[in-house]
Amino acid sequence: MSESGGTGETANTIQDRVRGGKPVVWFLVSGNRFAVAGVLLAVAYAVLVFLGQFGPGSITRLFEPDPLFALFTPVIIGIIMGVSLVLTFNQLVLSAELGPIGDQRERMAEAMAFRRDVEDAVGRETSPPEPSTFLRGLVEATGAHAATVLERLEAESDLDAAAREDVREYAEGVAADAERITPKIEGRQFGTFDVVASVLEYNYSWKIYAGRRVRNRHASELSEETLEALENLVADLEFFGPAREHFKTLYFRWEIIDISRALVYVSLPALSVVAYMILVFETGDVAGSVAGVDTGLLVVGLGLAVGVTPFSIFLAYILRIVTVAKWTLSMGPFILRETDRGSDIEWE
Repeated sequence: MSESGGTGETANTIQDRVRGGKPVVWFLVSGNRFAVAGVLLAVAYAVLVFLGQFGPGSITRLFEPDPLFALFTPVIIGIIMGVSLVLTFNQLVLSAELGPIGDQRERMAEAMAFRRDVEDAVGRETSPPEPSTFLRGLVEATGAHAATVLERLEAESDLDAAAREDVREYAEGVAADAERITPKIEGRQFGTFDVVASVLEYNYSWKIYAGRRVRNRHASELSEETLEALENLVADLEFFGPAREHFKTLYFRWEIIDISRALVYVSLPALSVVAYMILVFETGDVAGSVAGVDTGLLVVGLGLAVGVTPFSIFLAYILRIVTVAKWTLSMGPFILRETDRGSDIEWE
């Protein structure tokens, strides 16, 4: 396996790392959350209709008022309590933005210090304000320093062939991955999942480990110039970690605000439909069948699906947040998932 982590559990793309490939990635993180909520509702609706049609029991129970009242009353309570809890949670998240001026100045100073450190590392005077452009600059810097490593390597005529191949394989892998990721980040608007998805593709943790491993393994053979180029490359990767985590945190707050807005939009229509099902609707008014399925069952199932729409939207958003959080639990050279390192388990 290459040092860049191009195969196995250290694959460069998210689709290659996640079991199930592209469909699972779409469902978990990349798909439109309203579309994912629609899939959840469709599955729940289909299961309800199937069980109502073929499961044990009698469809005649729908013609009695008590089952409808017992079904939809908890839905109303759930909508009101659920929306209230989410909005309260939203206020707790936003409270992190509030504080005395001393705290705000400290946050500002830390942010500016980090920017200056990054500017010094990548050789730029002023770093861009947009998250996507800032991260793209860091990725480009790793690619540039990887190219520098390759240039320094060519100047070492007496280097052992195995050491040369080891360093070259690592640097070429980093350069190729940086070239692949850069167009994906360029022009992405913060607030959409595109920015987070693009940087998740860049497995910097493995690159830090592999870079330190290559450097330490061949420190006595490489020239000072090549070692310095490797140090600069690893330093760029170390800057990428906290930058990604910072923008990920901001994105989570953005998503929580989006959840609150979405629930506000759909909660009142859902409440209206559920209230109608309790106060007005009678199963006998829609007697008949569609494709052999009782019409009353279809309408009741549809009313229930509309009633739990706020819950399905909440699940769809939370599914993405917790998935991204799981994928990025560790910052730096610690890799929580299994890695394809073969039998190389010794400390170096």
